[in-house]
Amino acid sequence: MSWREKLALRWRRDVSENVWMALDTLRAHKVRSALTGLGIIIAVITVMLVVAILLGFDHNVRQVIQGYGTNTAFFAHHAFQGPRFGHPTKEERMRKPLSYEDFLAVQEACTACISTTVSLFPPEGPGGPSRARYKGEEVVGLDFRGATADFFSVYANAVVVKGRPFTQAESLHRVDVVVIGEDLAKGLFGPEDPLEKEILVNNHAFRVVGAFEKPKGTFGPGGQDTRAVVPYWTFRKVFPLADYHGVRIEAYPGELPVAIDQARVALRRSRRVAYDKPDNFDYATADSIIQNWHDLVGMIALVTSVLASVGLLVGGVGVMNIMLVSVTERTREIGVRKAIGARRRDIIWQFLSEAVTLAGSAGVVGVVIAYGLTALVVQRLLELPGFIPVWVVVLAVGVASSVGLFFGMYPAVKAARLDPVDALRYE
Repeated sequence: MSWREKLALRWRRDVSENVWMALDTLRAHKVRSALTGLGIIIAVITVMLVVAILLGFDHNVRQVIQGYGTNTAFFAHHAFQGPRFGHPTKEERMRKPLSYEDFLAVQEACTACISTTVSLFPPEGPGGPSRARYKGEEVVGLDFRGATADFFSVYANAVVVKGRPFTQAESLHRVDVVVIGEDLAKGLFGPEDPLEKEILVNNHAFRVVGAFEKPKGTFGPGGQDTRAVVPYWTFRKVFPLADYHGVRIEAYPGELPVAIDQARVALRRSRRVAYDKPDNFDYATADSIIQNWHDLVGMIALVTSVLASVGLLVGGVGVMNIMLVSVTERTREIGVRKAIGARRRDIIWQFLSEAVTLAGSAGVVGVVIAYGLTALVVQRLLELPGFIPVWVVVLAVGVASSVGLFFGMYPAVKAARLDPVDALRYE
C-alpha cells in the first residue's frame, strides 16, 4: 500500500470516527440539537417549498401559454411586457382599443400569416364578471368572447371534441350559438350531453353547438376551462357597446418575426400613428410571456433567498453558540486528548465534524419535512405538479453543512488552542 493510499485510509477513518462521535453528541442532547438546528430547518423548508411551487407554476404556465400556439402573436392596445404590465402609464390609459377595422388591415397586409382572428370581449373587458346559467346551475367567471371562425385554427388549444365549431356563415347571420369549455359543460350539465341545449350567458340565450377539450395546465387551485366563444357578429348584436378587441395572428413556420412586423406596420397605418411616434398598441408571443414570467420568478427567488439567508444566519449563530458551550463542557476531554498525543488539527476536525453534522442533519430534516409539505400543500391543495429536483436537495443539504463549517470554525479553533495543563485542571 502506497503512502497516498495509507493517508487516504487514515483520513477516511478519522472522518468516520468524528462523524460517529458527533452523532453520539447529538443523540445525547436531542432537545438542544433540535433547537439549534431550527433556523436551518425553517430556511431549508422555505426554499424547497418555494422552489416546488415555482416549478409547478412554471410547468403549468408553459403548458397554458404554449397551448395558444408557439408560432402566434397577440395584439392589443394595452401593454404586455415588462414592469408596465398591470401599471399602465397615462399614455397607455388614453389609448383607444383596437377595432374591427384594425383587424381587417392586419388580415390584408400580413402575407406571412397563415390565418388571423379577432376576439371581442364584453364592455367590462376580459376577465369581467360573466356568468352562465342552465336551469338551476350557474357558473361565474367565464372567458366570454366573440370571435371569427378562424379562432379554432389560430388558437392551438381551441380543440372541439364534442359537436362542432361555429361557421363564418353563422357569424355573418348573427346566429345565437356558442362553443363552451369542458369544465363549463360539466358545471352546467354534469353527465348530460350539452349539445343543442340552450344556456344563458349574461342573460342572453345561446344554443350549444360544441365543447372544447380542456387545455393542459392550470394557473392554480381549481383552474377551470370556462370558455364561452360565440360568433363575432352575434356578440356585436348582443353587446353593441363592446369595443375591446384583441387580434391574434398565426404565422408560417419560421416567419413569426416577419408576420409581427407586417402586422405592426398595418396597425400603425390603420391607427394613423405618425412615423416619429411609438406604437400605441402592444403585442406578445408565447416566448415573450414566458420570459416575463421567468423575470417575475427570478424576483421571487431573490426575495426567498434573502429570507432563507436570514434563517441560515440565525441557525449558524445557534450552531456557533452551542459549539462554544460544547467546548466549555468538554474542556477536560480536550485536555486528555491533547495529553495522549492529539494534535491541534485533530481537535479542530473533531469539532468541525460535529458542527457540520449538526447543521447537515438539520438540512436533512428540513428536506424530509419539505417533501411532506410539498405532497400535502403543493400537490393536493394548490393542485400543482409539485416536484423538487435532486440538485435542489443536494444544494440545500450542502449549504446547511457549509453553514456548520463556517460557524463552527471559531469554536473548533478555540478548542484546539486550549492549553492541555489548564484544560486538565478545569472543573
